[in-house]
Amino acid sequence: MENGHLIVLGYGDVGKQVVAVLQDSDVRFVVVDMSENVLEGANFDYVIGNGADEEVLKKAGLENASTVIVTLSSDTDVIFATLISRGLNPESTILARANSERSIDKIYKAGADYVASLSIVAGQMLAKITATCLGCVCKDIDEDIMLYEGIDIEKHHVHKGSDLIGKSVAELDIRHTVGCTIIGIERDKKVITDIDPSIVIKNGDIMAVVGSKLQVAAFKKQYVK
Repeated sequence: MENGHLIVLGYGDVGKQVVAVLQDSDVRFVVVDMSENVLEGANFDYVIGNGADEEVLKKAGLENASTVIVTLSSDTDVIFATLISRGLNPESTILARANSERSIDKIYKAGADYVASLSIVAGQMLAKITATCLGCVCKDIDEDIMLYEGIDIEKHHVHKGSDLIGKSVAELDIRHTVGCTIIGIERDKKVITDIDPSIVIKNGDIMAVVGSKLQVAAFKKQYVK
């Protein structure tokens, strides 16, 4: 697998919704599921195996993935998959489905960046997160999205005169200054999902940042003139 791809763990009802959006968006991804029958004939990359197994995750290229979307049907598996994924790739963004609201806190503690509960709602929201953050031209979504558990997505168009221009992701360090995370940059109709700290922001870029409502407000106050 090339660097910066996405991994979807689980190809059940929720995982299928996420994959449908990724296919429409022409995003590189690989699916991990235990059932070979479910994936038979699939027209995308996949790995057969347990999404909570370290060797299976390595085979899917998790160490080089930009984003991991955990849609497993067992919260125990979700917790283990999140824990292992965070250990293999500390820099990845992990979005996870919680099958029970009682598991939300445990999944966050295991290393997830964002957690959504309720299976169908989770599928819709995780798909919308992915489509919006990656700047999918087929969606053309510019408005902010309020996600489950108070998480916001902000797509920011970088215009001439912006304080962001000419600064690298490392220099901006917005995760520490305002708490947000840059999870996608659209440039010249191409989407960058592997956010290297050395990437320099340019005039005309569209940045996708994610954080709590207060964190996104702080980002807007500091960088959106």
